[in-house]
Amino acid sequence: MENIICACGHSNPYGTKLCEKCGRPLTEEGKQTKVVDMRYDGTAIRSKTYNKTVIDKIWNFFSNVKVGIALIIITLVSASIGTILPQEIYVNAPDAGKAEYYEKVYGWFGKLYNYLGLSDLYSTWWFQILVGMLATSIIVASLDRGIPLHKSLKNQRVKRHESFMKRQRIVAEGQVLNPDETLDKVEQKMTELKYHVRRDGSALLAERGRFARYGPYINHVGLIIFLAGVMLRLVPGFHVDETIWIREGETRAIPGMDGYFVKNNKFILETHDNKPQGEQESQGVNVVAKNFQTDVTLYKQPEGSLPGDLDNLEKVRDYSIRVNHPLKESGFALYQMNYRLNELKQMNFNLVNKGTDESFGQIEIDLTNPKKEYDLGNGSSVQILVYTPDFDGFENGEPQTKTSIPNNPAFLFKMTTPETPKGEVSFVQIMQQPLEPLGENKYRMKFAGAETRNTANFTIRKDSTIPILFVGGIIFMIGVVIGSYWNHRRLWLQIESDGRVLMAAHVNKNMFSMKKDLDAVSTFADLPPYKDQLEKIEDVGKSTKRGTKEKEGDNTL
Repeated sequence: MENIICACGHSNPYGTKLCEKCGRPLTEEGKQTKVVDMRYDGTAIRSKTYNKTVIDKIWNFFSNVKVGIALIIITLVSASIGTILPQEIYVNAPDAGKAEYYEKVYGWFGKLYNYLGLSDLYSTWWFQILVGMLATSIIVASLDRGIPLHKSLKNQRVKRHESFMKRQRIVAEGQVLNPDETLDKVEQKMTELKYHVRRDGSALLAERGRFARYGPYINHVGLIIFLAGVMLRLVPGFHVDETIWIREGETRAIPGMDGYFVKNNKFILETHDNKPQGEQESQGVNVVAKNFQTDVTLYKQPEGSLPGDLDNLEKVRDYSIRVNHPLKESGFALYQMNYRLNELKQMNFNLVNKGTDESFGQIEIDLTNPKKEYDLGNGSSVQILVYTPDFDGFENGEPQTKTSIPNNPAFLFKMTTPETPKGEVSFVQIMQQPLEPLGENKYRMKFAGAETRNTANFTIRKDSTIPILFVGGIIFMIGVVIGSYWNHRRLWLQIESDGRVLMAAHVNKNMFSMKKDLDAVSTFADLPPYKDQLEKIEDVGKSTKRGTKEKEGDNTL
C-alpha cells in the first residue's frame, strides 16, 4: 500500500490519521471531527490498517482488546475452578489411589472432578495453551500499539499546522502585544512547572510526564514475565513438587533431585499429655502430636556411577527433618508432611502338618521385596505364586491389590514336602481361614508373627520460577502506579504570521491537572482565554483576570 502524501509534502505510512510532521488530519473522518483522536497521536496501527493475509488476520485477532479481555476472563474462571477441590499435589495419597481418594472423600462430584482432569488443572495441556494464548495476546497488543506510539512521541514536531491546533480539546486564539515576550514567559513558567520545553522559531512545545504513556505497556511486560514464570513451571528443573514415602532403615532416590538419595534412620513421634477435647474428641482423635520428625542421612551419587547404585554413595550430612524445618540442599527442600505408624515390615510363617501340627521350618517374608521361593531343607520348600500387598478381593478368579503398601497382605503359597512332591496350593490372608482351591491339603502355612516399622512422608519442592513471578509482579505494579498517578500533558503555542497566537493543549487523562497548569501560565503570560471543546458550555474557559479573582475569593473563604 502506498504512503500518504500530506499537503506539507511529508510522506506518511499508510493508515496514518495525522501527519507526522504538521499534524493535519489525513482522513475524511478526521477532517470532519471537531476534536481529533490523540490516543496514538494519529500513527498507523497495524491491526487497524492491514487485514488481507492470514498473518494479518492472526495478528488482528490477538491484538483485539475484546479477545484479550475474554482470554483473561476464561483464564481466571478456569483457575478458580481448580480451587474448588484440592489439587493432586496436595492430596496425601499414592498416585494409583488418587482417583479413589477423590471419590471416597468428595463423592460423585469428586469422581467427576478427577475424571475431567480438574484435579491437576494447572498442568493440563489446555490450561497451558490458554495461558500461552493470553501471553501471545498481551505481546501482540503491546507491539501493535506500543511501538507506533513510542515512535510518534519520540519524533514529535514543535510546529504544527493550524488545523491540528484547532482540533485539540483545549484551544485558545487571540492577539498579544509582544509575541516574543509571550513565548519567553510561557517557556519560563512551564519550566517552573517542570515541563520540558522545546522551541522552533515562533513555536513552542511544553511537555511533561511522557513516561505515563508507557504505564500500560509496563503492565504488559510484567504480565508477560509473570505468565512466562507460570509456563516455566512445566519445564523440567524449574519446578519440582514430589512426594515420597520412606520406611525406617530404607534408602531411596529422591524424585526430582537427580543423583541424591535419602535414608530414613529413625522416625520420632512426640505427643501431648493432655487428652483430646471438643472437635478432636468427636472425630475420634486419640492423641495429639506435639512433634514428629525423621532423622535422615542425605547421600549423593558420585559422578560416573550407574543409576541406582547404592554401594558407593557419598554422605552429604545428617539432619532431623521436622514440620516447618525442612532439609535444604542445592535449591531443593524436603518437608516432613505425614507419617504412618506400625506398617508391616516382615511376616513369619511355619509350614506345619495339619494332622500332627509338626513344623517343617519357618520362612521370613520381607513384605517390601519378598523372595520367590524359600528352601526349608530336607526336601521341603515354600514358593510364593502370588503376593498382594493390599488384598482387595478376587477378579476373574485372581487376587487383586488396591495399593503397593502392605496394609492387608495375602499370599498364594505352593508347599512342597517329601510326602507331597507335586506340591499343595493354599491362599493365606491374615485373620481369615486359608483357601485351598485345589482340594484339601495335608499341610498349611501357620502365622508365626510379624515385625512392623514406621514410615515417613516427605514433600520435595523446588521452585526456580518464584524470582521470575516476583519480578513480573513488581514490574506490573510499577506500571499500575505510573498509569494511575501520572499523566502526559502537552501544550503547543505558536505565533502565526499575522500576529495571532494559537494555543492548544492535550492530556491523556485528568484534564483538571492540565487546566490547573493552563490557568497558571495564562495568568503569568497574559494569554487569550482557552476553551474546552468537549464541554457543553462553550465559554467554560475563563479569562485570566476572572479566573484569578475567583481563586482569590476561594482562598479568602
